[in-house]
Amino acid sequence: MRGMCTPSQTVGPFFRIGLEHLCTKLDAPAVAGAVTVRGRVLDANGEPVPDAMLELWYPDRSGCYSPASQEATPIPQGFMRIATDDHGAFGFTLAKPGPVDMGDGRMQAPHVVVLFFARGLLRHLITRMYFSEESANDTDPVLQSIPGERRSTLIAKQIPGEPASLRWDIRLKGEEETVFFAW
Repeated sequence: MRGMCTPSQTVGPFFRIGLEHLCTKLDAPAVAGAVTVRGRVLDANGEPVPDAMLELWYPDRSGCYSPASQEATPIPQGFMRIATDDHGAFGFTLAKPGPVDMGDGRMQAPHVVVLFFARGLLRHLITRMYFSEESANDTDPVLQSIPGERRSTLIAKQIPGEPASLRWDIRLKGEEETVFFAW
């Protein structure tokens, strides 16, 4: 039929089927100063979101984003893909990144840029994860641009009794919705 538009398809994609083999496992080798982040992805009703994927981009300890290595893999340092399980849970281990220069003399606090993909989303969502107990959070230009009552949705919290473990949940809607950035 000529001239008719086809509606967008919102059922897929199915990340576990198509991309799970590209995802990083939680038991990745730890490096000195590494932190483990655990969390869940929850919908507006507080229900877990299975079959979602997080794509993480983060700098090294000096605040530099590293290009792909010259080895067989074209995957750059500071990049991971993480799948949620049937309970919406995810986890990853990484070396805490350093502060990033914005290019105008201002510094961003250590953070991870997170792209979020899930069934039913036609475009991915973009957010950030900051680290609790980081004094640079108080002056980070991006974090400070967010209303004070919403900033906590971007900060991974220390898990009591586990010094190298953080908790960060992603809430897609509703009370305590995670801040997502327009692009």
